[in-house]
Amino acid sequence: MKRSPLRVGNASGFYGDRFDALREMLTGGHLDVLTGDYLAELTMLILGRDRLKDPARGYAKTFLRQLEECLGTAHERGVKIVVNAGGLNPAGLAGAVRDLAARLGVPTRVAHVEGDDLGARFPGALTAHAYLGGAGIAACLRGGADVVVTGRVTDAALVTGPAAAHFGWAPTAYDRLAGAVVAGHVLECGTQATGGNYAFFAAHDPAALRRPGFPLAEIHEDGSAVITKHDGTGGLVDVGTVTAQLLYETQGARYAGPDVTARLDTVTLTQEGPDRVRVDGVRGEAPPPTLKVGLTRLGGHRNEVVFVLTGLDIEAKAALVRAQLEDALHRAGSRPAELRWELARTDHADAATEETASALLRLVVRDPDADAVGRALGGAAVELALGSYPGFHVTAPPGKGDPYGIFEAAYVDRSDVPHTAVLPDGERRPVEPGGHDTLVLQDVPPPPLPAPLPPGPTRRAPLGLVAGARSGDKGGDANIGVWVRSYDAWRWLAHELTVDRLRQLLPECADLTVVRHDLPNLRALNFVVGGLLGAGVAARARFDPQAKGLGEWLRARHLDLPEVLL
Repeated sequence: MKRSPLRVGNASGFYGDRFDALREMLTGGHLDVLTGDYLAELTMLILGRDRLKDPARGYAKTFLRQLEECLGTAHERGVKIVVNAGGLNPAGLAGAVRDLAARLGVPTRVAHVEGDDLGARFPGALTAHAYLGGAGIAACLRGGADVVVTGRVTDAALVTGPAAAHFGWAPTAYDRLAGAVVAGHVLECGTQATGGNYAFFAAHDPAALRRPGFPLAEIHEDGSAVITKHDGTGGLVDVGTVTAQLLYETQGARYAGPDVTARLDTVTLTQEGPDRVRVDGVRGEAPPPTLKVGLTRLGGHRNEVVFVLTGLDIEAKAALVRAQLEDALHRAGSRPAELRWELARTDHADAATEETASALLRLVVRDPDADAVGRALGGAAVELALGSYPGFHVTAPPGKGDPYGIFEAAYVDRSDVPHTAVLPDGERRPVEPGGHDTLVLQDVPPPPLPAPLPPGPTRRAPLGLVAGARSGDKGGDANIGVWVRSYDAWRWLAHELTVDRLRQLLPECADLTVVRHDLPNLRALNFVVGGLLGAGVAARARFDPQAKGLGEWLRARHLDLPEVLL
């Protein structure tokens, strides 16, 4: 018998997202399942440090406070809750949820998923967790769970698991699973699908974007979905907002996961109505034979100081204070292992305010020794106060510094990971590795390009007048998704924005490996910039450590744009 569509909402895109979202999503309209994504590479490091202080910790405590307000509402409305807030300790959080339910008097069947923790196989790592798929979540829901807590699963697994349980999909239903993966990827970052961080935000009513509603997906039995939001909430859902999120932190046409490899080059997006975008046509392939493992470790200690350079002779002032500080550190015998200087020319000539007449010189230091980045740096910087460049001051005196982390990725055979669903009655049910087949991941051959636009008059203007972009991080790499809204613009973009042109527009990328992936179905290009972020966001090696603004920098760069597109 054909099953009714499954309405799956999202109430968290990261650990620290809007606290009221869980309540807003439960009370704002009909849902079958409410998900929350609390984990990211940086979050795993933060939770790892929490666990060092107390082995009973290691999960997202905020979720418990949210649930205390909302568990009764979820029970009354029959909404299942599926979250990865278990972090490093899903059993611990599941136990805490049971205690909370008992205290509130709300009958709640709680299950959890485990097996992702591979710390024993990676000695020296602070955390080592495999990215599991949605099969364990599905087993928990089939076992009668009202709340499912996981550790490290793929973000999309929070949707594929409930969909597989609801529709009874087999592990080899790759097209249907791929459709759910795409829907899950759109939902995973919360309001980024509903107008948040949207390149073309200025074309819309500012009042509507002040507090975007969180997204939901109506998933159908064939794997197609409609992305929407509760009626009366802020934000917007259109082909552009969904395209932006679909490109976010992905790479090539094959989007691999533990359940299925989704072919992003088969996705079709259609505006079905106000705030409703249909996602269909998605094809899937067998998943790869390996699972990704995210590793974090403590890399040492980090500190920074920002010198304010005002008025004239900015370059000379920067050179003077740099030479003075490095000489002072050398004389004291406490030069940190790594010093990185960056001069941001935020100053303007003949400026009307002191702030707009000032540039910022940022020094970031790293060293295994906390004292080398703390007392030594602070003393050397402060002692220059009366003997350096005219107008010397800093934004704040350097503190004692803090630890920084390093993220790495490894891969293990999927059969070596003990994926386990722990059901509400305590039964431990092993989860089979997946379908009968696996497929080693390979790049898709480049698709044919459209015919270029005919020659015509051009105007020197920012790329962002024509193209949208969204950028982000994957370990030490950055990705930049760029899309356009018309076929003529695609004909121009596909030929104009080559790898060489991207390197010209973004000089920071000039000496790095850059790979371009073409997605004609989305009128989009996805660029992966290898190594731009060093050892990942936790290392904070760059001014913008997660490359969040990289796409907007690209959009602000000037090109000769065809006037027919303006």
